[in-house]
Amino acid sequence: MLDKILCVDDDAITLMLCKKVIERVSFAHEILTAKNGEEAIFYFDELAPQLQKDQTVSYPKLTFLDLNMPIMNGWEFLDNYLQNGYHELFSEAKFIVLSSTIDPYDVEKTKSYPMVIDFLSKPITKEMLENLKSKS
Repeated sequence: MLDKILCVDDDAITLMLCKKVIERVSFAHEILTAKNGEEAIFYFDELAPQLQKDQTVSYPKLTFLDLNMPIMNGWEFLDNYLQNGYHELFSEAKFIVLSSTIDPYDVEKTKSYPMVIDFLSKPITKEMLENLKSKS
C-alpha cells in the first residue's frame, strides 16, 4: 500500500470515483486531489523546499494525471515538472496518464517523460489498481 497518491483531474465525478476505487482496493493511505495541472504544480512547489530540508518528508509516489484540463493541462504540468527538476527531487514519484482519449500520438508522447510509467484509459478500475499492485 502506498502512503500517498495524487489524482489530478478537472472532473469532480472522476476525482470522487478515483478516491472510491483507491479506498476500496486499499491502494493508498492518503488520497490527495488537484483540479488541474496548476494546482498539482503548486502542491509540488510547496513540498519541494520541505523535502530539500528533510529527506523523510512524505510525497505521492504515484500520481494519476488527466491530460485535458483547463488552466494547465497534463502536458503543461509534465513539462513544468521536468523544468523545475522535480523528477530528480521527487525521484520515487511516478505518473500514470489517465485519459478518455486513446490517441496513439498521446500514448507515444507520454514515453518521452521519464517519470510517466503508463497510459491508461478512464475510468480507473479496481482491476487496473490490482494490476499495478502486482507489478510493484
